[in-house]
Amino acid sequence: MAGRTVTRADLCEAVYQKVGLSRTESAALVEMVLAEIGDCLERGETVKLSSFGSFVVRDKGQRVGRNPKSGQEVPIPPRRVMVFKPSNILKSRINGEEEETTPAKRKASA
Repeated sequence: MAGRTVTRADLCEAVYQKVGLSRTESAALVEMVLAEIGDCLERGETVKLSSFGSFVVRDKGQRVGRNPKSGQEVPIPPRRVMVFKPSNILKSRINGEEEETTPAKRKASA
């Protein structure tokens, strides 16, 4: 199930091939988009990309963990974590299913 890993360079090359910008402009565009997403997440904002998914920052409270070797309880400090929630459209694409119909599409076809 392990596929190849897509890198920044791969994304830049895809933009270069599909959009027609120069390689330098393509790389700058990819870097700007990734930097903006990173800045938004750093500020605690949710980044929602329609038909793709959402990057969400969540606050985790302090909790007690356990050292597996000694069994001793260890406090785990509060922290922020980022999670990615894929859209239903992306989930369907990954699973090779047809695109799900939305309520608006169901009404239009009725």
